[in-house]
Amino acid sequence: MSRYCSYLALHLLLVSFLVSDPGLNTGAVQGLTCSRWSSSRLQGLYQDGDIIIGGLFSLHYKPPDRDTDFTQLPKHRLCTGLERFSLEQIYVLMLAIEEINGSPTLLPGVKLGYHIFDSCGRNPWSLQATLALVSGNTETCFSDIRPASLIIGGASSGTTMVLAMILSPLHVPLISHISSCPCLSDRRKFPTFFRTIPSDIYQARIFAQLVIHFNWTWIGVVMADNDYGHLALKVFREETHKAGVCLAFVELVRRPSIAADSTRSALTIQASTAKVILVFLWYTDALQVFKKLAKLNVTDRLFLASEALSTSVDLLQNPATAQVARGALGVAIRSSIIPGFADFLKNLNPLNRPDDVYLREFWELEFECSPQPLNLSTSLPPCDGTESLEDLGKHFSDISQLRVTYNVYLAVYAAAHALHKLLSCPDIEDQSKNKTCDSPANINHVEVLQHLSEVNFTTPQGEILHFDGADIPAKYDIINWQDAAEGRLKLVIAGRVDGVNLNLDKSAIQWPSKQIPTSVCSEICPPGTRKADRKGEPLCCFDCIPCADGEISAISGSLECERCPPEFWSSVDRTGCVPRQLDFLSFNETLGITLTTVAASGVIVTSGVFVVFLWYRHTPLVRANNSELSFLLLLSLKLCFLCSLVFIGRPSVWACRFQQAAFGISFVLCVSCLQVKTVVVLAAFRSARPGAEALIRWFGPNQQRGSVCLLTGVQVVICIVWLSLTPPEPRSDLKSAGLKVTLECAMSSVVGFSLVLGYIGLLACSCLVLAFLARKLPDNFNEAKLITFSMLIFCAVWVAFVPAYVSSPGKYSNAVEIFAILASSYGLLLCIFAPKCFIILLRPERNTKKHLMHK
Repeated sequence: MSRYCSYLALHLLLVSFLVSDPGLNTGAVQGLTCSRWSSSRLQGLYQDGDIIIGGLFSLHYKPPDRDTDFTQLPKHRLCTGLERFSLEQIYVLMLAIEEINGSPTLLPGVKLGYHIFDSCGRNPWSLQATLALVSGNTETCFSDIRPASLIIGGASSGTTMVLAMILSPLHVPLISHISSCPCLSDRRKFPTFFRTIPSDIYQARIFAQLVIHFNWTWIGVVMADNDYGHLALKVFREETHKAGVCLAFVELVRRPSIAADSTRSALTIQASTAKVILVFLWYTDALQVFKKLAKLNVTDRLFLASEALSTSVDLLQNPATAQVARGALGVAIRSSIIPGFADFLKNLNPLNRPDDVYLREFWELEFECSPQPLNLSTSLPPCDGTESLEDLGKHFSDISQLRVTYNVYLAVYAAAHALHKLLSCPDIEDQSKNKTCDSPANINHVEVLQHLSEVNFTTPQGEILHFDGADIPAKYDIINWQDAAEGRLKLVIAGRVDGVNLNLDKSAIQWPSKQIPTSVCSEICPPGTRKADRKGEPLCCFDCIPCADGEISAISGSLECERCPPEFWSSVDRTGCVPRQLDFLSFNETLGITLTTVAASGVIVTSGVFVVFLWYRHTPLVRANNSELSFLLLLSLKLCFLCSLVFIGRPSVWACRFQQAAFGISFVLCVSCLQVKTVVVLAAFRSARPGAEALIRWFGPNQQRGSVCLLTGVQVVICIVWLSLTPPEPRSDLKSAGLKVTLECAMSSVVGFSLVLGYIGLLACSCLVLAFLARKLPDNFNEAKLITFSMLIFCAVWVAFVPAYVSSPGKYSNAVEIFAILASSYGLLLCIFAPKCFIILLRPERNTKKHLMHK
């Protein structure tokens, strides 16, 4: 490694000499380079011209073994493994120069030449070749070679960065056809760099658009562990973050450990639930991963292939790729047709190009014969002269997918248009002017650089080309790997990308499983549910939780459920709000029918008792128990039974006001009658004592009627005031949960209802106390006992009523109140009148004055 560092330092020193003293250029560079170019193949291909365009291509992909013994000075050894596509690139450069030299409108009177070197993809060779191109010196016998005005080439982004930094102080433009690293867009670091290939940033953005377009949110990534992979991943994450895309895994692949890394990546892909895999690898590394997947029989994944592998013939022709990567979508540099290039390639022959060492090598590899019989460097038999590249079919002359090759073509034309402007040639569109240019002898690199930055022209294929800094507008093809014959794959263009616009033809895509794959960690939540994140897992992994009662989600993938308005409730499937159904205690339902039947029965029984008492009104038992108050009591009990029916049915304004008033007045009338009857009993027995005759006069019939009216009138006044100020109103209980909402008579003021109940309770308690005091009075039939027992039942029912009423939901609060009314009414009716009816109807012998007065 130290020898290369020293070698690079020496070249940097030479660059400083070139910049500081042009007079030292020839001797310094010639002295170094001549000692290094030891083979004619290392001299490259040269064609003289007024202006020389340098070409630097990686024609061989197998570098020689390094010397490691450190016993002698390092020497260049030839690389091996001739790359067919690189040959296409140098020949398209030659074709473009021929077209320009023959054009009457572009650079008229100026002949372009070229000087092409093979860098073998190695930085030291690239650096040496670049300095040789800039200086124009390759060996001592060729001292008249012109230096290049600009250079087209660079085997990789890393190599191009080194060359751009070297050429920057010299202001020599470098146009790359294959270096796509976004870092090269920095004009402060690389002011002389241009490229005809889009930056890798656009690749990652296109993949982000595809992922978002097809709603793939669970993506696996297999990428190279270098700037190419990490930068692509960074841009992809930035573009998809807001769309909710998550990475299932990120596998790094390193060239030195490709066997282990490819195995690990294949196992990760197999174990993952991600169905879409993003691959940012060089095609040779991707092939290793595909081979491992083929052994694991993983065939249901969709691969998104980066530009570095999407058009690789080696991948398309490999059975492992056809097995596991069928249907892959890739991003490829925009392809174009170059007219005349196919014929140019077919007519190539080393007999016509004796100085073309690369064509001769390719000829020997393909036809296994030597085109030069006198060549002693090979043991191959001589060719018979009938060989032709047409015999190879499309193996070499297929120009249907010119991508990187077309970038070289664009670079030559960009250089030609810049030189055209620089040399003040006549306007291309103006045919009337003299078609000559100024002499190119005095042009300098700074001027070439300036005019190259301002290039804006239309290519022979009709495309507009201009540079934005170092870059050109992004133009890509979206390609699809589809089945072809003999277990291979073919490329089918499924869309185009112009800048940020993605135009996709879905009908042209062949998917791995015949339909668009779904790649999600969790299926999108259906309407009626919401997302619930899983603790410790990515946001794309979630559970779907049904919306709560009263909440809905009308769309798929809802993050939150929306609450329905108060007048509405969620449907059964929680996807929409439906109007609430009014619910009240109806006559048609079982509970309403039962309560109505019980109330009607109470009315009938009370009426029956009334008829019995009316029929036997002259009997001692009826007359002894104050028949007038008894009839009034029976009437009040009938009203109590009837008022319970007002609580059943749809609440209305008048029903809400009448039901509480009827309830309060009916029960006060009933309890008032009982209280007066009790007082009369006490007064009757107290008047039997000496000197107490006047006591009975205070409780005569008129006083009894007045007392009942007075006690009842107080309740009437309370009800009038209450219903006048804050009456109950029919209102829907929208705060309650459920589809059914209770329509009830809402108490606007609890005070009024409390006074009504409180007054009833006060009368009941006082009646109970009086009846309890009169329970042991000497009489065979003491009604005070019956009143005491009935009032105990009455008080117990209404004490239990309060908590039951408060805790009962909706219409059941009305049912509780009705039950309390009926229970207390039945208690009064049965406890007071059942014993009397028993004697009147079944024991008439006991219905005598003598029996009643017996002590």
